[in-house]
Amino acid sequence: MENKTDYMIISAHPDDAEFGVAGSVAKWTSDGKKVAYIVCTSGDKGSSDPDMNPQELAIIREEEQKQAAKLLGVGIVEFLRYPDQELEDTPDFRKHIVRMIRIYKPEIIITMDPYRKYIWHRDHRITGQTTLDSIYPYARDHMAYPDLIDEGIMPHKSKEIWFWGTEDINHTLDITKTMDTKLAALFCHKSQMESMGTENIEKWVKNKCQEIAEGTGFTYAEGFHRVKIPL
Repeated sequence: MENKTDYMIISAHPDDAEFGVAGSVAKWTSDGKKVAYIVCTSGDKGSSDPDMNPQELAIIREEEQKQAAKLLGVGIVEFLRYPDQELEDTPDFRKHIVRMIRIYKPEIIITMDPYRKYIWHRDHRITGQTTLDSIYPYARDHMAYPDLIDEGIMPHKSKEIWFWGTEDINHTLDITKTMDTKLAALFCHKSQMESMGTENIEKWVKNKCQEIAEGTGFTYAEGFHRVKIPL
């Protein structure tokens, strides 16, 4: 079975991708592109409810992520299930990302900018940095993780990596026509959005995407730092 995808979205938590890239994802899937979601944690600490327990929250948040992915037309969702707030740049985590890249063979990988300054969730930084290292050189090199080759999981060279949440945007995409879909996908994450207030979230997201779109001629845009991967 051919697993090749056009785009792979690697996020730290459920709902991260909807904040960062869902408008673009909706465009790609409507154009027939194949997108895979890789979610590194189950978001099991993402609640201020004192009566909520992590195990129950993980189940809720994974289901919310599946609903959002379905709405966006994303057919592949993999949960790596590392503990929320405990991601580390370890060989095991890196190998896990490499496994996903080699299985799904994305042309372009999109993740969270690890170089954003000051206030940024630590899981976001670790996800971005580990993904970058996994792409280059580990996913491409035959001598990295030869046991994966023994399993038939062969090396893969992605062409580009894009970072969202970046302070150094060099690539913008028009999401004016998919803004409503982006918001609908974001609001699938009820465990998160209801505590923040849906009206507040909608206003914040629209303002942010208008800010990114300034000077482009678009009404709403998502912004990335786009990097081509050396061969």
